[in-house]
Amino acid sequence: MRAQPHASHYVDGAYVEDAAGEAFDVIYPATGEVIARLHQATPAVIDKALAAAQRAQRDWAAMTGTQRGRVLRRAADMLRDRNRALSELETLDTGKPLQETLVADATSGADALEYFGGLAGALTGEHIQLGADWVYTIREPLGVCVGIGAWNYPTQIACWKAAPALACGNAMVFKPSETTPLSALKVAEILTEAGAPAGLFNVVQGMGAVGEALVTDARVAKVSLTGSVPTGRRVYAAAAAGMRHVTMELGGKSPILIFDDADLEDAVGGVILGNFYSSGQVCSNGTRVFVQKGIKERFLARLAERLGTAVIGDPMDEATNFGPQVSARQRDIVMGFVEKGLAEGARLITGGKRIEGDGFFMQPTVFADVTDQMTIARDEIFGPVLSVLDFEDEEDAIARANNTEFGLSAGVFTNDLRRAHRVIARLQAGSCFINTYNLAPVEAPFGGTKQSGVGRENSKAAIEHYSQFKSVYVGMDPVDAPY
Repeated sequence: MRAQPHASHYVDGAYVEDAAGEAFDVIYPATGEVIARLHQATPAVIDKALAAAQRAQRDWAAMTGTQRGRVLRRAADMLRDRNRALSELETLDTGKPLQETLVADATSGADALEYFGGLAGALTGEHIQLGADWVYTIREPLGVCVGIGAWNYPTQIACWKAAPALACGNAMVFKPSETTPLSALKVAEILTEAGAPAGLFNVVQGMGAVGEALVTDARVAKVSLTGSVPTGRRVYAAAAAGMRHVTMELGGKSPILIFDDADLEDAVGGVILGNFYSSGQVCSNGTRVFVQKGIKERFLARLAERLGTAVIGDPMDEATNFGPQVSARQRDIVMGFVEKGLAEGARLITGGKRIEGDGFFMQPTVFADVTDQMTIARDEIFGPVLSVLDFEDEEDAIARANNTEFGLSAGVFTNDLRRAHRVIARLQAGSCFINTYNLAPVEAPFGGTKQSGVGRENSKAAIEHYSQFKSVYVGMDPVDAPY
């Protein structure tokens, strides 16, 4: 039990356990070992968390934005100071290589806390002069927010949701994925240590029933979910029944368009980042790679060559750069897509097999000669499976790239800057890239269109999703009424 926390939940500034909740195991994906056993939140734990959040939110909102910002910035410094320990926990929680978690998880969470901590003191309303009269607006918090996390970036997602929510004066109850439930507890602990009032950021564990209880509670004003499209539809509907604010960051089947004048090494590198980082378990991955026919075979050869240098093994070894799938179930799902690709006639370029031994490993996999109607080109796989599709001209590539229900991300690789901007403007996606892929700085908004979600995380745009305006009209003349 190398990662067993003090207790399953973090509520009202302290660890809380309730053994009456159903127990569930936390599995280290690299070995299949049980590293922790937690309990789902009971109704009593959920009620305590929401009551604590409601109480803490009133005190927190009464502080100045600058005061709130100091707490968030202190928490950011603590995350950075403890990055090694937090990264090791993240690796145990997710199976992602330590080489990756050291630079992409707690560090990204710290960036979010620092950014929104710096912004908190600048959140103001405006003055609107109307002759002798005027209107002023007050930016107000929403109240108690619920965050529901996905299993692939547990520390980052907790911070991406908490930072703008707290900066605006809200409180949060956060439910991590039951697959990777450990890291969010440390975020809550650090926020308390940084000076956040007890109950401001609470973590409760559990499956869908716990999430449903949170989303439908009358005390909740806002729900922010990172997850799959089917889960998003259910949560969105439940939140809408109570007229709650929502942010939905959902799945994708994103396209990357590679034109024949692109720098081949950059294109291959971008595709590797867009398909195999985190062992392919990233919502914005560009898993439909449209390659212009003139360079297709060269692209495939170089991609296979570079994938052959991936170091697959112990995620705690910093030389490892490709880890396991997060669970046996997830690996089975992904391997099912590989079988469908083969059955439907795609050409296997490399990979395609599970790796025997402990843990939930499989090979990075590339298919070529994929057509638009194949299952692997239509459905989100959420694993290390890349589909290469041919195209001849720009119009054809754009039309096919947009022929999907998803709209999270898109990328273009070309050395023709006019074409780059022309094509990216026509791609139906919220987070786009030119000659790079899958970079997500906190300063830039992140989110999708179509079935990939609503709202935006990060940047100043997130402030609009965690606050509301009160408009106050001030009359300076006698009231002129008709009777």
